[in-house]
Amino acid sequence: MASAMNSLIPAFTFILALVTRMEKLDLKVQSSQAKSIGTILSITGAYIVVFYQGPPILFSRPLPNLHSFSVSLQSNWIVGGFLLATSSFLISLLYIVQTWIIKDYPAEMVVTLFGCIFVTILSAIVALIVERDPNAWTLKPDVELITIVYSAVFMVSIRSVIYAWVCRIKGPVFVSTFRPLGMAFAVFMGVTFLKDTLHIGSVIGAVTIALGLYAVMWGKANEVQIIEENVISRVDSSSDKVPLLQNKSMEV
Repeated sequence: MASAMNSLIPAFTFILALVTRMEKLDLKVQSSQAKSIGTILSITGAYIVVFYQGPPILFSRPLPNLHSFSVSLQSNWIVGGFLLATSSFLISLLYIVQTWIIKDYPAEMVVTLFGCIFVTILSAIVALIVERDPNAWTLKPDVELITIVYSAVFMVSIRSVIYAWVCRIKGPVFVSTFRPLGMAFAVFMGVTFLKDTLHIGSVIGAVTIALGLYAVMWGKANEVQIIEENVISRVDSSSDKVPLLQNKSMEV
């Protein structure tokens, strides 16, 4: 369910970008058609990976003791789905607001620093309320500490800077389109390192996500090319006009 709700981020971002007029939708233009179709394909591919397995293609022997953990089935799926959908919407809204900020203040490192500071404060408050055991805050030089450092450096700092930079260059829709691609990489890493069985549904979903990503990238590139051609044509047309003062000086 988490992966399925996470795949809604491109759709939410595209809708919010249209509402805030960051993106223009004209179905008569090929670039808009490509972006719309690419977004739909990315979401469709993500749902294929999540909900459809199909016959297995590559059998792998599962690692021992991977399924020895007991999973509690007592959970509220309605509340969980609502919270995941809300999270996807807020992440999409974050891309929109971040694009507004980064275009007026093009300093990705500073924007990311302030964002991480506020997230750290909010996370610390929630963690102190939820976790009352002081022993849980003890850090030891083990795999857990390596995971925390890795997440802080790569999953938060570097990723946030790259997201902010791409939002300034290409816009929020381009950034959110890459979110479903992580599901395809997760399937590949699971088959490679965790010895998971590869199903045809994962392959079809990964190919669909790749096609959708390519369609969005092509649409954005075509859109930028049209804008550049319009700017060049305006400059050329304005340079052909001789200013009035220049004509006056030539007559004198």
